[in-house]
Amino acid sequence: MSMVLTVLRSTLYALLQMIITPLYALIVFAAFPLQPLNRYRVTSGWAHLMLFLLRAICGIHYRVVGAEHISQTPSIVLSKHQSAWETLAFQQIFPPQVWVLKKELLRVPFFGWGLAMTSPIAIDRSSGKAALKQIVEQGKDRLKQGFWIVIFPEGTRIAPGEKGKYRIGGAWLATHTGVSVVPVAHNAGEYWGKNAFIKLPGTITVSIGAPIDPTGMEPDDLNAKVETWIEQEMVRIGNRKQSKYDNSREPISLSER
Repeated sequence: MSMVLTVLRSTLYALLQMIITPLYALIVFAAFPLQPLNRYRVTSGWAHLMLFLLRAICGIHYRVVGAEHISQTPSIVLSKHQSAWETLAFQQIFPPQVWVLKKELLRVPFFGWGLAMTSPIAIDRSSGKAALKQIVEQGKDRLKQGFWIVIFPEGTRIAPGEKGKYRIGGAWLATHTGVSVVPVAHNAGEYWGKNAFIKLPGTITVSIGAPIDPTGMEPDDLNAKVETWIEQEMVRIGNRKQSKYDNSREPISLSER
């Protein structure tokens, strides 16, 4: 596909997103009286719609490795963060979920307002131990309601082939609740980069690891185990760049969407 056509398709997607988002926000606001899980199902419809447009217009598809590791029991997802894409796709791949995120995101017009309706755990990263306490307190509440919890331990989007510092919040929550951690790697940044307008066609790979039982583990040890798995898996599924975490495992079967 020529770059000109890619630019045109990316432009069309952006225009439709700009038109649809304010209109869908009205539906989201109307869902406010609903119970949190039902409200989530309404708000996540926007993500499903954006994924459809990405497939139909931009040619971005995805396939999942390890879908059998998604259980019916609420768990904590610790995932690589490369793109805006996974914030959409996880709502289709995993059961109803809340995210641990920067509270500043809730101020973004329309997107942030809708995000606030999904019962997120919005923290001030600079508050240190207070933020960890908030994650545990609100995390327990969300898990009790039946939500999964999604955390991006690097805290921001990281370019393909690079690695950020893995923050301890997700591992801290797991060890203080006894809830299993599901590590996730993906290469979405190769098709839709950080703050990138251009969206390249192709098939994103999402790899879901076996759940990790935090029983008897210290947060630092759990965090290190998750980091090692994710970074090794990133090398295996990545197409464009490599990092120091090399791995030569054979590819495994993929289910496509």
